Amino acid sequence: MNLVGLLISIVVSVIVVAPILWLVGRALVGKQKAKFTDAIWIVVLGIVIGTVVGSFIGGIVAAVIMFIIWLALIKRFFDCGWLKAFAIAVVAVIFFVIIVMILAFVGISVLALGL
Repeated sequence: MNLVGLLISIVVSVIVVAPILWLVGRALVGKQKAKFTDAIWIVVLGIVIGTVVGSFIGGIVAAVIMFIIWLALIKRFFDCGWLKAFAIAVVAVIFFVIIVMILAFVGISVLALGL
């Protein structure tokens, strides 16, 4: 477990994932329950716990455990049920993938134009 790598992962994830998680949470549970600081805590704790779990357990078992932990973090911080936490997670992942694809397309376009 590399501390510098963990810190970089936390910072990048907070910058990229937390806003998406916060916006989806606001849309699905309301602005009273989904605070931006809660989204930051979900991401930070998810990354740290994921790193620890991943270092001790590998493969599909670690992935299942981390999925449940992420759902539990969303459930706890956004004060919602398991089904709503699952919906938030799925919609956040969909938006994340769309944003990454758009950014990749823009990056490829900029490189192709020679800018």
